Amino acid sequence: MSRAGRSNDWGFPRWRGYGSSREATTVRICDRHGCEEPGDCPAPKAPNSNERWYFCQAHAAEYNRKWDYFEGLDKAEKAARAKSERAESAGYAESQHYGWGGSGDGSRSADEMRALDVLELESDADFPTIKKAWREKAKTVHPDVKPGDAEAAAEFQKLQVAYEVLKAAEERREWKG
Repeated sequence: MSRAGRSNDWGFPRWRGYGSSREATTVRICDRHGCEEPGDCPAPKAPNSNERWYFCQAHAAEYNRKWDYFEGLDKAEKAARAKSERAESAGYAESQHYGWGGSGDGSRSADEMRALDVLELESDADFPTIKKAWREKAKTVHPDVKPGDAEAAAEFQKLQVAYEVLKAAEERREWKG
């Protein structure tokens, strides 16, 4: 038999569920005059200053809209700084496919995924498989095989566009990699 006042956390508060604490939480309001949204986006009050404004997302975007990272640098310095920034952040670009998305592993665009659906292929199909599927399907609905058939012509056109999208993507990957 358990007593009514006893908790199930066995004396370890970290085992309690989220939101189970009863004390009030502090919410910082946006520093923009008249805004009542939570201010969860810090922005520096001045260059090289530790003091911060705290804006909501809309006002943080407004604050940063005209900010120029390369202000005060000449053209050569801008190019060198941009190149070093790209090199340092390359790891983030490589990990972009880990984001929340639709089907596939994120390495293909939405247009490519639609093109693969048209060709009835899986998202991980390689280019030789894509080419083979396109040829097989195109042979059945080609205008020379079915002259005067509007539906076959439309289907052939759809297959052609899907193949062109996937071919261009493959060429971009080869050029990039």
